Amino acid sequence: MREVTSIEPTERGSITSFEDARRWISERGIEEIECIVPDLAGVARGKIVPAAKFFEGRVMNLPQSIFLQTISGDYPETDDLSFYDEADSDYNFVPDFATLSLVPWENEPTAQIIHDAFHRDGRAVDVAPRNVLRRVIKLFENRGWAPIVAPEIEFYLVKPNTDPDYPLEPPVGRSGRPEAGRNSFSISAVNEFDPLVDLIYDYSEAQGLEIDTLIHEEGAAQLEINLRHGAPLELADQVFLFKRTIREAALAQNVYATFMAKPIAREPGSAMHIHQSIQDIETGKNIFSNSDGDPTSEFHSFIAGMQAYLPAVMAMMAPYVNSYRRVVRGTAAPINIQWGHDNRTVGIRIPYSKPDSRRVENRVPSSDANPYLAIAGSLAAGWLGIEEGLTPTTPVTGSAHGFDYDLPRGLLEAVALLKETERLRDTLGANFVDLYAAVKTAEFETFMQVISPWEREYLLLNV
Repeated sequence: MREVTSIEPTERGSITSFEDARRWISERGIEEIECIVPDLAGVARGKIVPAAKFFEGRVMNLPQSIFLQTISGDYPETDDLSFYDEADSDYNFVPDFATLSLVPWENEPTAQIIHDAFHRDGRAVDVAPRNVLRRVIKLFENRGWAPIVAPEIEFYLVKPNTDPDYPLEPPVGRSGRPEAGRNSFSISAVNEFDPLVDLIYDYSEAQGLEIDTLIHEEGAAQLEINLRHGAPLELADQVFLFKRTIREAALAQNVYATFMAKPIAREPGSAMHIHQSIQDIETGKNIFSNSDGDPTSEFHSFIAGMQAYLPAVMAMMAPYVNSYRRVVRGTAAPINIQWGHDNRTVGIRIPYSKPDSRRVENRVPSSDANPYLAIAGSLAAGWLGIEEGLTPTTPVTGSAHGFDYDLPRGLLEAVALLKETERLRDTLGANFVDLYAAVKTAEFETFMQVISPWEREYLLLNV
């Protein structure tokens, strides 16, 4: 494996122009460039081109169907998608130079750059995940505000498994034994995978990605990475790249890393908690706190918006059938839209903080979510609360585990809620909502074609 520090990284966002990129590529002897497009699932699509061809100035073209593909590689019916060109003509993809970085796991000097989707007439493609998030961010900017987010991503390390009929198992660590039992926050449990953790840090540093903390979570070989707070699009890019980075580092150590919401039965699910606040662009102040340190009406309305709209954006935060296996009573995953101060039994937690750091933690999203869409949906819910001047319920002071379900129990229910909520159609874009609903419905139909072991176990000879 090539030494990941042999090519000097650069600070993310420091490259802003075509000429900056050309110089950066030349200085590092980059031979190939991965031109990446995050699709609806958060999968990296695109093309790999020689560095010389990238700078010929040609626009990258890909078919419109790049955003219609399901996680299984199928496509939904398009009869009700009025925006879709049945000829499946091309979109233009333009590089965002601020995302240029190394690909440290490749054998030859390679760079990657995220691209944005445009129509031929220059209009942004409104169903592209990055553009959906930009649309929501713009709502805040129109008020002179800048949303700030900090994601936390949980994932499992598992033994290589090439047969999907067999359950996943924890990998063997340096002790020669797989984990058993619960090891929340255990340093020695993380040390079991020190070579892998070191490689994750090396790969991240080479790409200019900043890890705030890494901890062991509750599940066997379940880890969590926390990212530093920042602008939503930049942090969504980082989560997108982190997922790929962690999977590649794990493969280099003959281990799988999975961001499935519920990969192992009887083990905790994996979440992607999102911390959110809003900054006044002119003053730099957190609008969730008054000058005397008390919470503002915007703070309470943001919470109320999440209470009102989280069920309707659940499909963007729990995007697969497997996601709803995580959202069950008696686990750390929330089943409600209650809120409370430093309360981990509710869906909306207010962490203890100083007034200038007051924020709202959304504990609903699972780690399988597309980060662009999960952040967009979460911010959209809070935004609508402020726009509508909503008032939250009374905060929960004890355990909320006994409360009723407020969130959808399954994917189709969640998709229906999203599609029928007019305020979200206006906020996120009707074309996006219709496309997302079509793709998720198609994925559910594919899932229904598979007969599970449970059905063979309990129905085969009993019904």
